[in-house]
Amino acid sequence: MYKSAFTRHQRIHTGERPFVCAECGKCFSQNIHLEKHRRNHETEKPFSCLECGKTFMKKSSLVKHQRIHTGAFACPDCGKCLSDKTGLIIHRRTHTGEKPYACSECGRRFTQRCHLITHQSVHTSKESFACSDCGKCFSVRSVLEAHQAFHNRHKAFTCSDCGKCFLQKSALMAHSKVHAMEPYSVS
Repeated sequence: MYKSAFTRHQRIHTGERPFVCAECGKCFSQNIHLEKHRRNHETEKPFSCLECGKTFMKKSSLVKHQRIHTGAFACPDCGKCLSDKTGLIIHRRTHTGEKPYACSECGRRFTQRCHLITHQSVHTSKESFACSDCGKCFSVRSVLEAHQAFHNRHKAFTCSDCGKCFLQKSALMAHSKVHAMEPYSVS
């Protein structure tokens, strides 16, 4: 097996995703997957969700997305709908505070394995760059900049009642219903 193939294979076990999309911050284990993903930002997306207007390149992606509108994977704590069971499990950790992945070097805990793996590079690299928004550390400045661009792009949907930020307008709209149901205090 060639060294590069072995390195790619090891990423299956380590969860390392060193290739970052500068457009949206999504990470990939192989450059070829990143290149394929980048075409998503440039290509026509003919499949449109009738509920929220989000567009997709493939019909299967639209079908998966539409699950969030059916409530198939709805969070029992806040009502947020996710498109798959894994996403719901990870989301629920925001309510429970569960952080099952711990750094063996410093003990810092994470909700997702990929966040632990990204964090561990701060212990092995000579230099690290921390995100001013979330504290996540990167060993390469350009990766940090791509990550911060993702934060900046997605701060647009903020709840005017509580200040909580959302990645999608539909999530903000669903969240605002929580405030509408809150009992009014009598003065």
